[in-house]
Amino acid sequence: MGTTFTHTFVYELVTLFVILDPVSTIPIFLAATVGLPRNDSLKVGAYAVAIAFVVLLLFIAAGQFLLDALHIPMPSFQLAGSIVLLLFGLKLVLGKIGEEAAAIPAGTPLHERAIYPLGIPGIAGPGSMLTVVLLTDNNTRTIKEQAITTGELAICLGVLLGIYAMASYLYKLLGRGGIEVVSRVFGLIVASIAVNNLVIAIKLSFGLA
Repeated sequence: MGTTFTHTFVYELVTLFVILDPVSTIPIFLAATVGLPRNDSLKVGAYAVAIAFVVLLLFIAAGQFLLDALHIPMPSFQLAGSIVLLLFGLKLVLGKIGEEAAAIPAGTPLHERAIYPLGIPGIAGPGSMLTVVLLTDNNTRTIKEQAITTGELAICLGVLLGIYAMASYLYKLLGRGGIEVVSRVFGLIVASIAVNNLVIAIKLSFGLA
């Protein structure tokens, strides 16, 4: 029993961490906080993580009920989410996300800097929304298990905030050019994941799986 719980806990923790993809959001974080003092940069990161947690918590609590109420099957939601994730990945590859974040006016409040594109869809994107809904399926998971998954999400977001705290050192190590390369490489990975999910969703939607 304990071994099964540990295996499930580690599996879900790793799944959530991978789908949150912290490395791909580092360039977005750096672009959104350029020119800010370190303390303000950390506040932007904290706001983004908090916003993402609230959004994902809403999907954990009510995402499946909302889909059922609207008569939207899970494959259709996965299909729509995959398309949005693909567009986000392409923007990363083309450097558009970094440009949008860097174009934020200097006087913009810190919490507004955190919302787009860092908090949403950088952290709380369609992939993470779909994942938390699947991991907390009301038909197969108890309230206790759903609470554990929520705790795992909080752990992953806490680690993500720690990574943001070290992002400035990474920027010094890699430089702007290195960060741009990392951003585009991970954008390609995100786009590939989106295409794979898109294919799976199409197969499920048309009964081809």
